[in-house]
Amino acid sequence: MWRIATTSILTLGAAPIAADLRPAYTPTMTDRKIAKRLFAHAAQDAATAKKTQSTPQTTSPSYKLAFQDEEFLLREDLRPVRFQLELLKPELLLDEAKIASTLVIYGSARIPEPGTPSAHADAGIARNLEQLSPYYEEARQLARLASQAPRDALGWRQFVVCSGGGPSIMEAANRGAHDEDAETIGLNIVLPHEQLPNPYVTPELSFQFHYFALRKMHFLLRARAVAVFPGGFGTLDELFELLTLIQTGKIKPMPVLLFGQEFWEDVIDFEALVRRGVIAGRDLGIFRYVEGAEQAWDIIRAFYDIRL
Repeated sequence: MWRIATTSILTLGAAPIAADLRPAYTPTMTDRKIAKRLFAHAAQDAATAKKTQSTPQTTSPSYKLAFQDEEFLLREDLRPVRFQLELLKPELLLDEAKIASTLVIYGSARIPEPGTPSAHADAGIARNLEQLSPYYEEARQLARLASQAPRDALGWRQFVVCSGGGPSIMEAANRGAHDEDAETIGLNIVLPHEQLPNPYVTPELSFQFHYFALRKMHFLLRARAVAVFPGGFGTLDELFELLTLIQTGKIKPMPVLLFGQEFWEDVIDFEALVRRGVIAGRDLGIFRYVEGAEQAWDIIRAFYDIRL
Protein backbone atom coordinates (compact mmCIF):
# COMPACT_ATOMS: atom_id res chain seq x y z
CA MET A 1 0.00 0.00 0.00
CA TRP A 2 1.23 3.49 -0.90
CA ARG A 3 1.13 6.04 1.87
CA ILE A 4 2.59 9.50 2.34
CA ALA A 5 2.59 10.63 5.96
CA THR A 6 0.72 13.90 6.43
CA THR A 7 1.09 14.41 10.17
CA SER A 8 4.72 13.65 10.96
CA ILE A 9 7.52 16.21 10.80
CA LEU A 10 10.64 15.14 8.95
CA THR A 11 14.04 16.74 9.29
CA LEU A 12 17.18 17.25 7.26
CA GLY A 13 19.80 18.38 9.75
CA ALA A 14 18.04 20.72 12.15
CA ALA A 15 15.52 22.17 9.72
CA PRO A 16 11.95 20.78 10.03
CA ILE A 17 9.84 20.09 6.99
CA ALA A 18 6.19 19.13 6.90
CA ALA A 19 5.58 15.95 4.94
CA ASP A 20 2.17 17.00 3.61
CA LEU A 21 2.58 17.08 -0.16
CA ARG A 22 -0.89 18.32 -1.06
CA PRO A 23 -0.90 21.42 -3.29
CA ALA A 24 -1.92 24.84 -2.08
CA TYR A 25 -5.47 26.06 -2.77
CA THR A 26 -6.23 26.84 -6.40
CA PRO A 27 -9.46 28.28 -7.86
CA THR A 28 -12.09 25.61 -8.38
CA MET A 29 -13.99 25.00 -11.61
CA THR A 30 -17.02 26.59 -9.94
CA ASP A 31 -15.00 29.78 -9.31
CA ARG A 32 -13.98 29.86 -12.96
CA LYS A 33 -17.50 29.26 -14.26
CA ILE A 34 -18.83 32.16 -12.19
CA ALA A 35 -16.14 34.42 -13.61
CA LYS A 36 -17.02 33.35 -17.15
CA ARG A 37 -20.69 34.23 -16.58
CA LEU A 38 -19.82 37.70 -15.29
CA PHE A 39 -17.43 38.69 -18.07
CA ALA A 40 -17.38 38.20 -21.82
CA HIS A 41 -15.04 35.40 -22.85
CA ALA A 42 -11.81 36.73 -24.35
CA ALA A 43 -11.87 34.04 -27.04
CA GLN A 44 -15.26 35.26 -28.24
CA ASP A 45 -14.06 38.85 -28.52
CA ALA A 46 -10.88 37.67 -30.25
CA ALA A 47 -12.95 35.83 -32.86
CA THR A 48 -15.22 38.84 -33.34
CA ALA A 49 -12.23 41.16 -33.75
CA LYS A 50 -10.93 39.07 -36.64
CA LYS A 51 -14.22 39.60 -38.50
CA THR A 52 -14.15 43.38 -38.11
CA GLN A 53 -14.77 45.35 -41.30
CA SER A 54 -11.56 46.56 -42.90
CA THR A 55 -11.03 50.32 -42.65
CA PRO A 56 -7.90 52.47 -42.29
CA GLN A 57 -8.57 52.55 -38.56
CA THR A 58 -9.24 48.84 -37.99
CA THR A 59 -6.21 47.76 -40.07
CA SER A 60 -3.81 49.87 -38.02
CA PRO A 61 -1.68 47.80 -35.57
CA SER A 62 -2.86 50.08 -32.78
CA TYR A 63 -6.42 48.70 -33.19
CA LYS A 64 -5.45 45.10 -32.52
CA LEU A 65 -6.52 43.62 -29.22
CA ALA A 66 -3.41 43.84 -27.03
CA PHE A 67 -3.24 40.08 -26.45
CA GLN A 68 -3.45 39.44 -30.22
CA ASP A 69 -0.73 41.91 -31.11
CA GLU A 70 2.47 39.85 -31.27
CA GLU A 71 4.66 42.81 -32.18
CA PHE A 72 3.37 44.67 -29.13
CA LEU A 73 3.89 41.66 -26.81
CA LEU A 74 7.51 41.32 -27.98
CA ARG A 75 8.45 44.93 -27.13
CA GLU A 76 11.18 45.43 -24.51
CA ASP A 77 8.68 47.27 -22.32
CA LEU A 78 6.52 44.13 -22.13
CA ARG A 79 9.21 41.96 -20.56
CA PRO A 80 7.43 41.94 -17.14
CA VAL A 81 4.25 40.71 -18.87
CA ARG A 82 6.19 37.97 -20.64
CA PHE A 83 7.65 36.95 -17.27
CA GLN A 84 4.12 36.58 -15.93
CA LEU A 85 2.99 34.58 -18.94
CA GLU A 86 5.90 32.13 -18.61
CA LEU A 87 5.09 31.76 -14.92
CA LEU A 88 1.35 31.33 -15.38
CA LYS A 89 1.04 29.07 -18.42
CA PRO A 90 2.86 26.00 -17.01
CA GLU A 91 1.48 26.62 -13.53
CA LEU A 92 -2.14 26.59 -14.71
CA LEU A 93 -1.70 23.59 -17.01
CA LEU A 94 0.11 21.56 -14.35
CA ASP A 95 -2.66 22.36 -11.88
CA GLU A 96 -5.26 21.24 -14.42
CA ALA A 97 -3.28 18.02 -14.92
CA LYS A 98 -3.34 17.51 -11.12
CA ILE A 99 0.43 17.42 -10.74
CA ALA A 100 0.95 17.86 -6.99
CA SER A 101 4.70 17.21 -6.73
CA THR A 102 7.64 16.31 -8.95
CA LEU A 103 10.90 14.41 -8.94
CA VAL A 104 13.26 16.62 -10.91
CA ILE A 105 16.14 15.02 -12.81
CA TYR A 106 19.01 17.22 -14.01
CA GLY A 107 21.89 16.04 -16.19
CA SER A 108 23.95 16.29 -19.34
CA ALA A 109 22.58 16.56 -22.87
CA ARG A 110 25.71 14.79 -24.20
CA ILE A 111 26.00 11.44 -22.40
CA PRO A 112 25.04 8.65 -24.84
CA GLU A 113 22.75 5.74 -24.15
CA PRO A 114 24.72 2.57 -23.31
CA GLY A 115 25.87 0.84 -26.48
CA THR A 116 25.59 4.04 -28.54
CA PRO A 117 28.85 5.75 -29.52
CA SER A 118 29.28 9.40 -28.64
CA ALA A 119 29.05 11.82 -31.54
CA HIS A 120 31.84 14.01 -30.16
CA ALA A 121 34.56 14.73 -32.73
CA ASP A 122 37.40 14.27 -30.20
CA ALA A 123 38.00 10.55 -29.68
CA GLY A 124 39.28 10.98 -26.12
CA ILE A 125 36.31 13.06 -25.03
CA ALA A 126 33.97 10.64 -26.81
CA ARG A 127 35.41 7.80 -24.70
CA ASN A 128 34.96 9.85 -21.52
CA LEU A 129 31.32 10.49 -22.38
CA GLU A 130 30.75 6.83 -23.17
CA GLN A 131 32.17 5.90 -19.75
CA LEU A 132 29.34 7.96 -18.23
CA SER A 133 26.67 6.11 -20.25
CA PRO A 134 25.60 3.84 -17.33
CA TYR A 135 24.04 6.94 -15.76
CA TYR A 136 21.52 6.97 -18.63
CA GLU A 137 20.12 3.68 -17.34
CA GLU A 138 20.23 4.84 -13.71
CA ALA A 139 18.20 7.94 -14.60
CA ARG A 140 15.73 5.80 -16.50
CA GLN A 141 15.38 3.35 -13.60
CA LEU A 142 14.92 6.12 -11.02
CA ALA A 143 12.14 7.57 -13.17
CA ARG A 144 10.50 4.14 -13.39
CA LEU A 145 10.49 3.80 -9.59
CA ALA A 146 9.05 7.28 -9.01
CA SER A 147 6.42 6.77 -11.69
CA GLN A 148 4.92 3.82 -9.83
CA ALA A 149 3.45 6.23 -7.28
CA PRO A 150 -0.35 6.15 -7.75
CA ARG A 151 -2.65 9.12 -7.73
CA ASP A 152 -4.00 10.10 -4.32
CA ALA A 153 -7.66 9.91 -3.29
CA LEU A 154 -8.36 13.27 -4.98
CA GLY A 155 -6.65 12.27 -8.20
CA TRP A 156 -3.44 14.28 -7.69
CA ARG A 157 -0.11 12.81 -8.85
CA GLN A 158 3.01 12.78 -6.64
CA PHE A 159 6.67 12.61 -7.74
CA VAL A 160 5.88 13.14 -11.41
CA VAL A 161 9.17 12.95 -13.32
CA CYS A 162 10.31 16.34 -14.63
CA SER A 163 13.34 16.96 -16.84
CA GLY A 164 14.65 19.65 -19.14
CA GLY A 165 12.93 17.80 -21.97
CA GLY A 166 16.05 17.40 -24.10
CA PRO A 167 18.30 14.46 -25.03
CA SER A 168 20.61 12.18 -23.02
CA ILE A 169 19.96 12.13 -19.24
CA MET A 170 16.82 14.21 -19.75
CA GLU A 171 15.55 11.73 -22.32
CA ALA A 172 16.35 8.84 -19.97
CA ALA A 173 14.26 10.44 -17.22
CA ASN A 174 11.21 10.97 -19.41
CA ARG A 175 11.72 7.54 -20.97
CA GLY A 176 11.63 5.81 -17.59
CA ALA A 177 8.29 7.42 -16.77
CA HIS A 178 7.03 6.54 -20.24
CA ASP A 179 8.02 2.90 -19.57
CA GLU A 180 5.47 2.95 -16.73
CA ASP A 181 2.78 4.65 -18.84
CA ALA A 182 3.03 7.62 -16.49
CA GLU A 183 2.77 11.30 -17.30
CA THR A 184 6.12 13.07 -17.48
CA ILE A 185 7.07 16.74 -17.77
CA GLY A 186 9.61 18.40 -20.08
CA LEU A 187 10.71 22.01 -19.59
CA ASN A 188 12.53 22.88 -22.80
CA ILE A 189 14.09 26.20 -23.72
CA VAL A 190 14.80 28.07 -26.95
CA LEU A 191 18.51 27.77 -27.78
CA PRO A 192 20.64 29.08 -30.66
CA HIS A 193 20.74 25.51 -32.00
CA GLU A 194 17.47 23.63 -32.38
CA GLN A 195 16.59 21.35 -29.47
CA LEU A 196 13.36 19.47 -29.92
CA PRO A 197 11.63 17.84 -26.94
CA ASN A 198 12.54 14.18 -26.63
CA PRO A 199 9.76 11.80 -27.77
CA TYR A 200 9.01 10.50 -24.25
CA VAL A 201 7.67 13.76 -22.80
CA THR A 202 3.89 13.78 -22.37
CA PRO A 203 2.79 16.17 -25.17
CA GLU A 204 0.33 18.04 -22.92
CA LEU A 205 3.11 18.52 -20.34
CA SER A 206 5.79 19.68 -22.78
CA PHE A 207 6.66 23.35 -22.24
CA GLN A 208 9.02 25.77 -23.98
CA PHE A 209 10.64 28.76 -22.28
CA HIS A 210 12.41 31.91 -23.36
CA TYR A 211 13.69 32.87 -19.90
CA PHE A 212 16.11 30.57 -18.06
CA ALA A 213 15.06 32.12 -14.75
CA LEU A 214 11.39 31.20 -15.19
CA ARG A 215 12.30 27.72 -16.39
CA LYS A 216 14.45 27.12 -13.30
CA MET A 217 11.67 28.41 -11.07
CA HIS A 218 9.25 25.88 -12.56
CA PHE A 219 11.73 23.07 -11.95
CA LEU A 220 11.53 23.77 -8.23
CA LEU A 221 7.97 25.02 -7.64
CA ARG A 222 6.63 21.46 -7.23
CA ALA A 223 9.89 19.60 -6.61
CA ARG A 224 10.03 17.27 -3.60
CA ALA A 225 13.34 15.64 -4.60
CA VAL A 226 16.07 16.43 -7.12
CA ALA A 227 18.48 13.96 -8.72
CA VAL A 228 21.55 15.52 -10.32
CA PHE A 229 23.52 13.46 -12.82
CA PRO A 230 26.88 14.38 -14.38
CA GLY A 231 26.53 17.42 -16.58
CA GLY A 232 28.02 20.69 -17.73
CA PHE A 233 27.36 24.39 -17.19
CA GLY A 234 23.58 24.05 -17.33
CA THR A 235 23.51 21.23 -14.78
CA LEU A 236 25.95 23.09 -12.52
CA ASP A 237 23.83 26.25 -12.76
CA GLU A 238 20.71 24.34 -11.76
CA LEU A 239 22.50 22.50 -8.94
CA PHE A 240 24.09 25.58 -7.36
CA GLU A 241 20.88 27.58 -7.48
CA LEU A 242 19.12 24.73 -5.66
CA LEU A 243 21.90 24.45 -3.04
CA THR A 244 21.78 28.22 -2.48
CA LEU A 245 17.99 28.28 -2.09
CA ILE A 246 18.10 25.52 0.54
CA GLN A 247 21.15 27.01 2.30
CA THR A 248 19.44 30.40 2.61
CA GLY A 249 16.07 29.00 3.64
CA LYS A 250 14.26 30.19 0.53
CA ILE A 251 12.90 26.70 -0.04
CA LYS A 252 12.40 23.78 2.33
CA PRO A 253 15.05 21.07 2.51
CA MET A 254 14.47 18.08 0.25
CA PRO A 255 16.55 15.14 -0.94
CA VAL A 256 19.27 16.45 -3.29
CA LEU A 257 21.01 13.41 -4.73
CA LEU A 258 24.25 13.73 -6.69
CA PHE A 259 24.82 10.65 -8.85
CA GLY A 260 28.46 9.62 -9.16
CA GLN A 261 30.62 10.70 -6.24
CA GLU A 262 33.83 10.25 -8.26
CA PHE A 263 32.57 12.61 -10.98
CA TRP A 264 31.41 15.31 -8.58
CA GLU A 265 34.50 15.24 -6.39
CA ASP A 266 36.62 15.49 -9.52
CA VAL A 267 34.85 18.59 -10.89
CA ILE A 268 33.92 20.40 -7.61
CA ASP A 269 35.97 20.49 -4.42
CA PHE A 270 33.18 21.11 -1.92
CA GLU A 271 35.55 20.37 0.97
CA ALA A 272 37.79 23.20 -0.20
CA LEU A 273 34.89 25.62 0.19
CA VAL A 274 34.60 24.53 3.83
CA ARG A 275 38.37 24.79 4.41
CA ARG A 276 38.40 28.28 2.93
CA GLY A 277 35.53 29.25 5.22
CA VAL A 278 33.17 30.37 2.45
CA ILE A 279 30.55 27.75 3.39
CA ALA A 280 29.88 25.98 6.69
CA GLY A 281 30.57 22.31 7.22
CA ARG A 282 26.87 21.70 7.79
CA ASP A 283 26.15 22.97 4.25
CA LEU A 284 27.61 19.73 2.90
CA GLY A 285 24.60 18.00 4.45
CA ILE A 286 22.27 19.68 1.96
CA PHE A 287 23.12 17.01 -0.61
CA ARG A 288 24.10 13.35 -0.69
CA TYR A 289 26.14 11.27 -3.09
CA VAL A 290 24.48 8.19 -4.55
CA GLU A 291 25.50 5.63 -7.15
CA GLY A 292 22.27 3.94 -8.17
CA ALA A 293 18.55 4.43 -8.66
CA GLU A 294 17.46 2.04 -5.91
CA GLN A 295 19.65 3.82 -3.36
CA ALA A 296 18.29 7.21 -4.41
CA TRP A 297 14.66 6.10 -4.26
CA ASP A 298 15.18 4.53 -0.82
CA ILE A 299 16.48 7.89 0.45
CA ILE A 300 13.45 9.72 -0.96
CA ARG A 301 11.06 7.17 0.52
CA ALA A 302 12.70 7.42 3.94
CA PHE A 303 12.69 11.23 3.87
CA TYR A 304 8.95 11.37 3.27
CA ASP A 305 8.03 8.21 5.15
CA ILE A 306 6.60 6.67 2.00
CA ARG A 307 5.40 3.11 2.48
CA LEU A 308 4.61 0.77 -0.38
